[in-house]
Amino acid sequence: MILEMKVPSPGESITEVEIATWLVKDGDYVEKDQAIAEVDSDKATLELPAEASGIITLKAEEGDAVKVGQVVCHIDTDGAKPAGDAPAKEEKKEEAPKAEAKVEEKKEEAPKAAPAPTSYASGTPSPAARKILDEKNIPASEVKGTGKDGRVTKDDAVNAVPSMGTPTGGNRGSSRTKLSMLRRKVAERLVAAKNETAMLTTFNEVNMTPINLVRNEYKDAFKAKHAGVGLGYMSFFTKAVTRALELFPDVNSMIDGNEKITYDFADISIAVSGPKGLMVPVVRNAENLTFRGIEAEIKRLAIKARDGQITVDDMTGGTFTITNGGVFGSMLSTPIINPPQSGILGMHNIIERPIAVNGKVEIHPMMYVALSYDHRIIDGRESVGFLVAVKEGLENPVELLMNGDAKKALEL
Repeated sequence: MILEMKVPSPGESITEVEIATWLVKDGDYVEKDQAIAEVDSDKATLELPAEASGIITLKAEEGDAVKVGQVVCHIDTDGAKPAGDAPAKEEKKEEAPKAEAKVEEKKEEAPKAAPAPTSYASGTPSPAARKILDEKNIPASEVKGTGKDGRVTKDDAVNAVPSMGTPTGGNRGSSRTKLSMLRRKVAERLVAAKNETAMLTTFNEVNMTPINLVRNEYKDAFKAKHAGVGLGYMSFFTKAVTRALELFPDVNSMIDGNEKITYDFADISIAVSGPKGLMVPVVRNAENLTFRGIEAEIKRLAIKARDGQITVDDMTGGTFTITNGGVFGSMLSTPIINPPQSGILGMHNIIERPIAVNGKVEIHPMMYVALSYDHRIIDGRESVGFLVAVKEGLENPVELLMNGDAKKALEL
């Protein structure tokens, strides 16, 4: 029996996916539930499991965009599982001479090809090609036309790259790879955020000494008590953010047409870097979670993102985002809002700097923090007040984030 495998729906509102990688070859025997492909949606990369055991016939190529419900492969459930690798090896040996014959055939045909034009400087681009070249800011005289009489075609323009100057030696190779659907969608969303919001960024700095004192005192006991879950900075920042969102609810709001939606819960999106690009999984109802709960959930989501197991549901929603460029060494940045949210907090690296404390110069571990916000819905008073509230919570964590009892808050 021939089973048609169709693309399942990865989630609500997703109508198309892209075949990122086939994990099997045409004609392979696959087992039921074996991962046969990775597919990219505009939100996540997901594995496609085989629906039955049998011989597989691929009906789509890597890089193809396919609709949800479209057939991407056939599985012959009557196909027998091969006994060993010997037949496959013999088949490859038989095919090898055919490949050589094709090469020889091409060599014979090569002299028949017409010589390429010696100059294309005067090639006139087609209207579509000219538009593309203008957008790329590439002069038509620098493009080798492949059309009639050296005319620059649309394909020539699409594949054209700006001149890199006169070579002076050394390796000047390059490569061209197609962006994944996820990366393209992230790019579209980032550009849209810049173009469709009145985005501003306000900055402050945080003295990390109080948090470091708490962590140094309790991190070993915390990890031992909570099955290997570490006490990192993210739980402190998440707690500080949820407290500040309660004080300044406009930052926990979104614009929907002519209306403002304000949420009475805090679903915090945590930006993480995965093998397929930027992922933003969501910690649900972070305002109700303990330090252990936040750290455990962030660890769970980070592992799923690293292993390519993150789901659309893991990244759906979110009312505010935290991103930590400090793990890569960033000192300061202006993070871009994650639409339709109205605010994002950027963390940065921690550097010991001299600061004035009670009239004296002291050395403390300091971090710059940045809040990018949509000025259409958040005024300056709310944005600055929110960031100050985050700073206050981080610089007085025991009193403001732990209700005066660090040991109890850490469930020790």
